[in-house]
Amino acid sequence: MGNLFDELRAALHAVWMRRWLALAIAWGLCLAGWLVVSQMPSSYESRARIFVQLRQILPTDGGASAAAQQRDIDRVRQTLTSAVNLDKVVRGTDIAKTVSTDRDVADRIAGLQKAIKLTAQQDNLFEISVTAPSGKMAQQITQKLIDIFVEENLADGRDASGQSLRFLDQQLDVRQKALQEAEAKKADFAARYLGSLPGTGSLNDRIGAARTQLSQIESDLAAAQSGLSAVNGQMAGTPMNVAGQGAPVTGPARARLQAIQGQLAEGRSRGWTDSHPDMIALNNQLAAAQAAARAEPAVGGAAGANNPLYLSLKSMQADKAATVAALTQRKSQIEGDLAQFEAKMAGAPALAAEQGQIDREYQVLKDQYDKLLSDREQVRIRSQAQTETDAVKFNVVDPPTLPRAPTAPNRPLLLTGVLILGLGAGVAGAFGLAQLTTTFSTASRLEKASGMPVIGSIAEVVTAAQIEMRRRRLMIFAGATAGLVVAFVGLLGVEFLQRGMGA
Repeated sequence: MGNLFDELRAALHAVWMRRWLALAIAWGLCLAGWLVVSQMPSSYESRARIFVQLRQILPTDGGASAAAQQRDIDRVRQTLTSAVNLDKVVRGTDIAKTVSTDRDVADRIAGLQKAIKLTAQQDNLFEISVTAPSGKMAQQITQKLIDIFVEENLADGRDASGQSLRFLDQQLDVRQKALQEAEAKKADFAARYLGSLPGTGSLNDRIGAARTQLSQIESDLAAAQSGLSAVNGQMAGTPMNVAGQGAPVTGPARARLQAIQGQLAEGRSRGWTDSHPDMIALNNQLAAAQAAARAEPAVGGAAGANNPLYLSLKSMQADKAATVAALTQRKSQIEGDLAQFEAKMAGAPALAAEQGQIDREYQVLKDQYDKLLSDREQVRIRSQAQTETDAVKFNVVDPPTLPRAPTAPNRPLLLTGVLILGLGAGVAGAFGLAQLTTTFSTASRLEKASGMPVIGSIAEVVTAAQIEMRRRRLMIFAGATAGLVVAFVGLLGVEFLQRGMGA
């Protein structure tokens, strides 16, 4: 540790003894470096962020729309910095004051192509950065690029809308005539062959629907005939009149008997059997009611009264007979229609193929017409919107900035670096010169270098005049060093003052 300290002290002593050389080297390098830094041209960068979403004029499917949108984004990148647009930028900004010939314009365009950067940050979001010798010019160039882009896309979008509308109108006229012809063919075929068959659709669909309906009618007819037979069987075993006086119903026992008989008849009409709980209860009540009715004195004449059960069965018989007659008539009608159509089919075997071809042609033409009509309506609405808005959804997210400080070079950092480099070079020069000489700063270094013991050392005797002279030299050295620092601080102050005054 002591040897290291001695070496460090010896190095510092060597540098101090040659301090004027170190200061001269520092001053020379700093002046040269600061001069180079001051001559570097300043570059100012203006930035702007824009959102561009190109709306499709003709609707397309999902994949085609995504591909078209990507192509439009690529087109934005390519056309925004094209030579034609940059020529307009040169002639529409302060750059025009620096050009006099076409050669100068071409040179400025080449420079702008390098100075303009367009970066896609996200989907449809772009950042424009422009580097120019002054902040005002950088802002002008950026704003001019945005203006040119808006103007060109506005005109292009309206032209594209008009062309699309004319094209769709022509296609709609053609499809409408073809659709009318297909509708006429379809109506004529339906009038000749399909008018009597139920349902809709093709021949096979209608025949299938007719046969399904016939099968259902036959099932319903069988059920109705079965119900009618059951009612006829019940009526055969039911008397029309009830024995007794002409008005036995006026007695309470007979009235109850008639009510129970009516409930039994209603239950049988619903399809209940004698094992049904309600029917069992009514039959039990019927026996008691009949005994009470026989024991009740008759009131009225000797003529018999109408049997209410018979009258109820008679009404049911009429309803079921009407249902059977209607189903029979409908069955005969459908069977006749099927027989008539099968006769037509036998006479024209290709009828089904013809009807299928007509339906397919009609459906294809109708789908095309509906699609074109929907597309035309969308284009018309967008065309009307473009009279007030652009064909491109365009928003300036961040307007062009006016830079107050140059982005390059970083003069404060460079000035500081030159100062450090100058001081370091001065110290290194003084230390290197010390290594080339054969002087020894301490007795131990002399003893180490010679290999002989050093008996003693004699201290330097300095007179008062020498002390005064050394003090003046030290003040001069301190002043020269302070002057270097003051020069550095002054240069930094000038740099920041220029930045504060603006570009």
